[in-house]
Amino acid sequence: MNNYQLKKMDGEEVLILGGMGSIGSNIAHSVIKLGANITIFDNLTENTGANMANIKEIKDRVTFIKGDIRDFDVLKKVVKDKNIIYNCAAQVNHVLSMQNPFLDIDVNCIGQINVLESCRQFNDSAKIVFTATRSQHGASKIIPLTEECVDNPPDIYSANKLGGELYHIIYYNTYGIKTTSLRLTNTYGPRAQLNNPGYNVINWLIGKALQDEDLTIYKPGTQLRDINYVQDVVDAMILASQSNKSNGEVYLVGSGKGTKLIDLAHIIVKIVGTGRVTLVPWPKERRSMETGSIIINYSKINKDLNWYPKTSVEEGIKKTIDFYKKRHSDYL
Repeated sequence: MNNYQLKKMDGEEVLILGGMGSIGSNIAHSVIKLGANITIFDNLTENTGANMANIKEIKDRVTFIKGDIRDFDVLKKVVKDKNIIYNCAAQVNHVLSMQNPFLDIDVNCIGQINVLESCRQFNDSAKIVFTATRSQHGASKIIPLTEECVDNPPDIYSANKLGGELYHIIYYNTYGIKTTSLRLTNTYGPRAQLNNPGYNVINWLIGKALQDEDLTIYKPGTQLRDINYVQDVVDAMILASQSNKSNGEVYLVGSGKGTKLIDLAHIIVKIVGTGRVTLVPWPKERRSMETGSIIINYSKINKDLNWYPKTSVEEGIKKTIDFYKKRHSDYL
């Protein structure tokens, strides 16, 4: 397998929408090392993972603008003169999307049109990389999952993320706006919140172990998840932003391997040294959204961009735990 190399980004003007979250802030740390100038745009919504501590080490090298992608008048000023836009801004809670579908539509549909229209009108040369989700596929009868599998979103969030992705492809096909969509699956790692399983279940499990609490897994715990270490995801985002081959394309980003949730919980407890794994019944609101076992075929992004997952599950979990042991107070 060919090793990929990220290109230098000296002088590139980069905008990260939703850049105070886990993926966005990790992108910021990486592209700064590559020489880019960074602007982060985030509304800092509480309890979603947005955290000023995520840029503690680089805060003096980042321009931060507090704002919301639902505000077109602000957004149109922010996108000007940017070379690359990493579009991580979203409402990402599946359950909340069913409880408040109007909020989800407002952010994940109208907000995405705002991003695309602001670029069409005020910066049509920017490259936009959109964070989509593998849950757009829903429960798949084909394993491993490929980009050709039928989309069958199980909830409002997944349906609206599919809509957001389609908007990006339409703007490429119609207006020539350079867009790429990466469908991500169960991303975990440093700089994610630990307190809400609705926003990052793997990091939530790690948080429970660090606090010597029960790690609750829905019965029977044998459902498979394809999980991605955040730095591998960030590399995929950067590779997509640096290649014209990715324009107008949709890619699944995964490890190509399935991990049982109960096994993952036991790995976390073993590495942390505290916590207990407990099996519990499925809540009704989660059962209806369950997509079954998932494994990703990442051959398309490997073929086009040479990307592949470099980090094993055990290595990624250990790196994540080491980060939170040092920075736990920032994420309580």
